[in-house]
Amino acid sequence: QAEEELKAAWSQQAGQLQEMGRRERLLRSDVQRAREQLESFKTRVMQVCSPSAAGSTGKCVTEQQVIEKVRQISDENQQSHEREKSLQKELSSRLAKEKEVSANFEVFKNSLQKLQ
Repeated sequence: QAEEELKAAWSQQAGQLQEMGRRERLLRSDVQRAREQLESFKTRVMQVCSPSAAGSTGKCVTEQQVIEKVRQISDENQQSHEREKSLQKELSSRLAKEKEVSANFEVFKNSLQKLQ
């Protein structure tokens, strides 16, 4: 009976080890697929950000390159927003001056008509 129990326990352990091996292979496969997807994503990001920097050279794109490029684009975007605000202020100022000049011109025109 002890031998039968040992065989059953051994069989159960072997089954568990096989299942663990199967799970490990699946996990390794998932990890490899995730790595490939990450590399593909990084390459696509770099191709969009800077077509000459990625893809066409055949080199792998590092995470640092992607981070630097995204940071650069973010900085450029911030600068564009600041420039837009500055231009908006300048435009508002010019419009206000134009209104003032128009109002002054109307006053001058009316005064001139009264003098005539």
